[in-house]
Amino acid sequence: MATVSIPLLFQELTDGRRQVEVGGATVADVIAALDALYPGIATRLRDGDRLAPIVTVTVDGKIAAEGLATPVGPNSEVCMLPAFGGG
Repeated sequence: MATVSIPLLFQELTDGRRQVEVGGATVADVIAALDALYPGIATRLRDGDRLAPIVTVTVDGKIAAEGLATPVGPNSEVCMLPAFGGG
């Protein structure tokens, strides 16, 4: 199962858990598995058929360039990071 790091921004949805282990072959699958455990988290992480603009996802240290379709391995580390704007 993939280990998912949950940012403080979303920990109120995960009962304060900072890491969760879930299965899934893609980022979309991982988010669906998270939502099954913690209903409502998918609405914060997704914007329709794409990642929400407030989150950046990395898989094994690399930005999820394929968005929700980005592959996730059985031992991957997935990080949900709050997106930062700059100026």
